[in-house]
Amino acid sequence: MIIVDNYLQAREREGNPIRVGVFGAGEMAQGMVNQIMRYTPGMEVAVIANRTLSKAIDAYEYTDTKAEVCEDLEALQHCLDKGGYAVTTNAELLCEVNGLDILVEATGTIEYAANLILKAFENGKHVLMFNPEVDATLGPILKVYADKAGVMLSGCDGDQPGVIMNLYRFVKSIGLKPVLCGNIKGLQDFYRNPTTQAGFAAQWHLTPEMVTSFADGTKISIEQACVANATGMGVAKRGMLGYHYKGHIDDMVTMYDAEELERLGGIVDYVVGPKPGPGVFVYATTTDPKTKHYLNYGKLGEGPLYSFYTPYHLIYFEIPHSIARMVLFNDIIMAPIAGPVVEVITMAKTELKAGKKLNGIGGYDYYGQCENAPTARQENLLPVGLAEGAVVKRDLPRDHVITFDDVELPEENLVQRLYKEQLKTFFPEHYKENVPA
Repeated sequence: MIIVDNYLQAREREGNPIRVGVFGAGEMAQGMVNQIMRYTPGMEVAVIANRTLSKAIDAYEYTDTKAEVCEDLEALQHCLDKGGYAVTTNAELLCEVNGLDILVEATGTIEYAANLILKAFENGKHVLMFNPEVDATLGPILKVYADKAGVMLSGCDGDQPGVIMNLYRFVKSIGLKPVLCGNIKGLQDFYRNPTTQAGFAAQWHLTPEMVTSFADGTKISIEQACVANATGMGVAKRGMLGYHYKGHIDDMVTMYDAEELERLGGIVDYVVGPKPGPGVFVYATTTDPKTKHYLNYGKLGEGPLYSFYTPYHLIYFEIPHSIARMVLFNDIIMAPIAGPVVEVITMAKTELKAGKKLNGIGGYDYYGQCENAPTARQENLLPVGLAEGAVVKRDLPRDHVITFDDVELPEENLVQRLYKEQLKTFFPEHYKENVPA
């Protein structure tokens, strides 16, 4: 990224690299470690925490880096003070140790991640989330905690939400008004499950549950909820519009009503099938005749909607840019601007019998859909981030919109407590009546 590369090269010349701590050592986190250690001057991963220690060790070894196992704070501090690299199973040590500029949360969990993020804030650490699941579920209240602690919390480049936000900021910076922030998908099938997705998962070294969440619409709903909360844009309808089209994304501008998009205050949405995929796009508008003239001259058409797109998202390749933007420039890539604008609600993927204990995101039991947060709270709908472990009280048909009244939640945990606090903070009118039991 322009400017960032020069500043990182200066840090490299000065022998003063940005030092990063990473939570998680899965496939994506390992790719990020490789990108930083091999290809990013002026930055290094100083410590990796992972519950399976061997994966953290493997991440370093792939980059020909030797790391020490440090399972207490004194050992970790000594290792970092002498410029070494460390692995640990005790993730909370990263929150407490001195010498780290930022922590990257890349576990893909919700409760475990939320606990680490709060611990980081308590110790004055900035956090970059490579974890839209926790952001979509608890991002607004976590941002409240970050602000109180005087630290930064942000989503990242590389994943679609961060790439959308980069494009959104660019479009605004040239004087246009974004009215649609979109995500391009190649497949959408609510009823995919870990069995149907096992082969694809094995091909790309991913878990079947992760791949299922991509295919069944849950992940794109989570991603677009993050964008909604960072822009203030809602959804045009439950589940988003989700148009299918086989041409180019530029040609889809005629499928939307510009005046309606403006009336709604802008929307987040997704499309299935168009090129370039998998990419992201922003549709924008303007009332300035000179701007319209030169957009037409620049081959963007006569309006009223103008199409801007990024034809790729490069996942972990771009995360070092996010780290540098935060540490060097205090620049937030993506964070909620206030309370929840869109929530991801829980829909029955199959018929659910009374007594059924729901599995996790990307499983056999449910898929996620976007809904405007005020509607979700008025109807007492169960957020997908709180669904795992809930027990169904009554038989529910396929595609049933699951409410808090339909399930018995597991014993209260951190996610529930934070969600209650988020509800009380931003939707106090619904707190007493609809707060999870």
